[in-house]
Amino acid sequence: LGGLLPPLLVTLERVGWVQRNLYPPVAPRLAEELAPAAAAVKGPLGAVEALPCPDDLRFMRDPLVDAARQALDLIAIFVEAAQPPGDPMGLYRALRRFARVQETLYPLAPVFEPLSRWFLEPARRDDDALVASLRAAALRDDDGVRQTGVLHASNSRDDRGGFSLYVPEYSDGQGLMPLVVALHGGHGHGRDFLWAWLREARSRGTLVLSPTSLDRTWSIMGGDDVDAEPLRGMVESVAARYPVDRARVLLTGMSDGATYALLCGLRDGMPFTHLAPLCGVLHPLLLANGDLARARDFPVYLVHGALDWMFPIHTARMAREALTAAGARLVYREVEDLSHTYPRDENARILDWLTGPTAAAAG
Repeated sequence: LGGLLPPLLVTLERVGWVQRNLYPPVAPRLAEELAPAAAAVKGPLGAVEALPCPDDLRFMRDPLVDAARQALDLIAIFVEAAQPPGDPMGLYRALRRFARVQETLYPLAPVFEPLSRWFLEPARRDDDALVASLRAAALRDDDGVRQTGVLHASNSRDDRGGFSLYVPEYSDGQGLMPLVVALHGGHGHGRDFLWAWLREARSRGTLVLSPTSLDRTWSIMGGDDVDAEPLRGMVESVAARYPVDRARVLLTGMSDGATYALLCGLRDGMPFTHLAPLCGVLHPLLLANGDLARARDFPVYLVHGALDWMFPIHTARMAREALTAAGARLVYREVEDLSHTYPRDENARILDWLTGPTAAAAG
């Protein structure tokens, strides 16, 4: 098992790099970078699979083997989708498996210290005290009085309308914690999108609520908004159980989730204090119904990629102009090498902005 984990973590780091740099025109080059990682995992995986495993070690062996197999499948599917003439949607479908690999591995973080460190943001991986406190908290027996770690409420991958939640294991139930409400993109799922934020939340003591839209995407296609009230209810449910810092409740999202974050977050009566849309667009309804006026003095952190092929960069510049004219306290980040994919490297900056004295100071 000790021989399998290091190459697997190196491979997963490479998958994360490919995900961040995904841009369909360069997919063949990304596949060339990713393919050799499979060979590094196959040998150690085969050695583990060939050995008999005592029953008392299966709780470690089985998830580790499962995660390694999933990683190899991800790589194979990605490499195939990258072959000419190319299958852009196949690339995205392959990388969606990354969340499931992480979900499989996370329960082993208290057992394998290198894995625990991998589930921290890079700047905190050498923090021995943090690693020790996470391990002690994860192994603490509190008779289920305080539920921490990764939790799910009616949110299996066949469910719509539920949510997943991360509560830092070392939470004492007393100190206030910021809450990040993270909205997946179109055809996505909250159970998967949770993993886009877990490292940073685990490193910094932040709650993450990752809902799943009732339909295949959020209520941005016209008709009734069926997602706003459930979102409000989810926030209140979490705040009733955990000490949420009501001055730092961030609504963020990717693609359709970003578009809906602006549409819903600027609605009267919603509990959100900060908005961080990434790779989305400003919904025309905000201009039509007057809700954009609520952006005055509202902290907004807007991120968009110069290479975005789904929502070209001019849409973000139009959103910047509209939000600025409305008086928002806007931080605008135009990322030169970002396409239409989640910029995980922005999370730390967003949390610095969320937890700083004011959003304006972050600009």
